[in-house]
Amino acid sequence: MDRFTSLTVFAQVAEAESFSAAARRLNMSTTMVSNHVQALEERLGARLLNRTTRRVGLTEVGRAYYERCTRILEELEEADQAAGLLQTTVRGTLRLFVGTHIVPFVSPVVVEFLGRHPEASVQLDSGERNIDMIEEGFDLAIRAVQPMDSSLIVRKLADWHHILVCTPSYIEKHGAPQRLDDLRRHNCLRFSLYPFGDEWQFIGPDESQMSVKVSGNLVTNNAPTLRAVALDGQAIVLAPTFIALPDLAAKLVVPLLPDHRPITFAINASYPTRHHLSTKVRAFLDLAAEHFARHRAELNPD
Repeated sequence: MDRFTSLTVFAQVAEAESFSAAARRLNMSTTMVSNHVQALEERLGARLLNRTTRRVGLTEVGRAYYERCTRILEELEEADQAAGLLQTTVRGTLRLFVGTHIVPFVSPVVVEFLGRHPEASVQLDSGERNIDMIEEGFDLAIRAVQPMDSSLIVRKLADWHHILVCTPSYIEKHGAPQRLDDLRRHNCLRFSLYPFGDEWQFIGPDESQMSVKVSGNLVTNNAPTLRAVALDGQAIVLAPTFIALPDLAAKLVVPLLPDHRPITFAINASYPTRHHLSTKVRAFLDLAAEHFARHRAELNPD
């Protein structure tokens, strides 16, 4: 039998001094009440209640056990109330992992979240490594790559794509690729977390998906390093829009193969479970969705 239920039943019998009265309080049959008390006594190897035809009373062991039981039940009730409060009030620490170059978009969300919810706090880690959300204790991750763990719940926040770029000085030295296949002969910097490895994926002029196998002298998961080498005029890079657009606007780089559109990706929020999702996670997710909607044109320009 369920031990917690048995403790509750025993406490009710002790307080009512009656099996039938306890049964009425608990909406349970008298036989079931008796069975729960008997199960406790058998487990403990001691009699808890003296039973007569007129009344039920606690034994010496039963009185000591009842005092401990009531404290346990009160603490459990307080724990239930605290947990319920956490589910209805945004409070506690939100452990958040964010892809390095998504941080500028997530930071305003953190600011608004903390401003709205003074009883909440945020512990934010950033990086480009693969994480184990369960093992590392993260509540939520926001990244520009699909999580490797298929058991996670994923919510798309925004679409984005890459832009194929290089500096004008690179073109002066090496010429610009005229066809997709020309990229095979160029120094192409690679982001190690790109989902298709060294097979860059595009949508061609006829709207069909195309790919080209590239190679280069740098493979890294660090986007600033990729950008620095590209801006030095050493290579071509397939850069995320949220990294490349400022350099394009400043004319530090130029777009290549404009009739080939890199395939679209998503910025995703992922979390371990949808069941009883905590209020703090739900509140942050909803705020993040609002903020990313405002940045949609910047992340995925036409």
